[in-house]
Amino acid sequence: MKIGLIREGKVPPDTRVPLSPEQCTQIVRQFPVELVVEPSPIRCFPDEAYRQQGIPLQENLSDCDILMGVKEVPVQKLIPNKTYFFFSHTIKQQAYNRGMLRAILDKGIRLVDYEVLTDEQGRRLIAFGKFAGMVGAHNGLWAYGERTGLFHLKRMKDCLDYADAQKQYLNLNLPPMKIVLTGTGRVASGAALVLRDMGIRQVSPAEFLRLQFDEPVFTQLGSSDYVAAKDGSPYNRREYHHHPENFRSIFRPYYQVAGLLIHGIFWDNRGPAFFTKEEMRSPDFNIQVIADVTCDVAPLTSIPSTLRASSIAQPVYGYDPLTEQETAPCQSHAIDVMAIDNLPSELPRDASREFGGQFIRHILPELFRENSPMIERATIADKGELGPHFRYLEEYVRG
Repeated sequence: MKIGLIREGKVPPDTRVPLSPEQCTQIVRQFPVELVVEPSPIRCFPDEAYRQQGIPLQENLSDCDILMGVKEVPVQKLIPNKTYFFFSHTIKQQAYNRGMLRAILDKGIRLVDYEVLTDEQGRRLIAFGKFAGMVGAHNGLWAYGERTGLFHLKRMKDCLDYADAQKQYLNLNLPPMKIVLTGTGRVASGAALVLRDMGIRQVSPAEFLRLQFDEPVFTQLGSSDYVAAKDGSPYNRREYHHHPENFRSIFRPYYQVAGLLIHGIFWDNRGPAFFTKEEMRSPDFNIQVIADVTCDVAPLTSIPSTLRASSIAQPVYGYDPLTEQETAPCQSHAIDVMAIDNLPSELPRDASREFGGQFIRHILPELFRENSPMIERATIADKGELGPHFRYLEEYVRG
């Protein structure tokens, strides 16, 4: 088996990589695998680091059996009849990737999407989510500091790694403020880690709503805290995950008291938005900065002010509730939105190493099984057909 690490081609560029140089060496030693790397001037680990580990650089990857990347592959770079691993961002029928999935089907490519590599209980086995949450929380605080002028943080992208970022937290003097964090998965766990490392105290949702504090605090919300059944019946987690359309948002008390929202949930398109555009125009809408790590872009979004993804180069834009249009950030009449869709790229070395470790532990052994249920569950396309778990994408592909 020959595996090639591809050069990221999406714009804006992503500096992450599925495997670090040391992990490539580990794989070659422990598995019957040949591994090569397509040269890249932007990768967080330079070409020389792979070369020093004895991993060949190879411009033409047409002799590889498996090609691994991080983000979507440009259509013109797709090699027919190969197996690809990357985040395709197609399972929610994202319109901007329809052409890519059509090309994958036309070229007979087998596409295995990291996002749907799960165990038998449906739990994801490989993800960058923890680091998205970490960077999202840091950027949310950074944006709040820039808006208010009350404190200053160095951008995460300007830190060598997370250990470097933690050094500035030691001397960080934050004002009294209330931060609401949504979600309980990898993303939210990463965000909560950073908030605690900043010295921000966590309080219960009830305390958050009821009490005043002379220090910065945050609360973390699970789904039972922000939705309720439309028919008035008690909250049922299983029912919410299977039929989110039967629920309504009860988030209003939190937006009335929080100044910063860090949004880190997985959102089902059938579920309710956290609040409406009309609510954002209300005088009691207190949130000044939204760090939308979820980054589902309007109109299918849980946060209506997420009009588009922002970028690492330009991380924040303003949303004017009156005009419902984008505007410049840091204006008193607008709400600032941080919605970078490749947040782990601000901590690329840490994120890549952890991701590669997950791949080696959970995924790589499955490639040597003749029929792996795990790989089958994550195969979006193969030999010109949609995978058995993704037939629902047929109308999406036809457009």
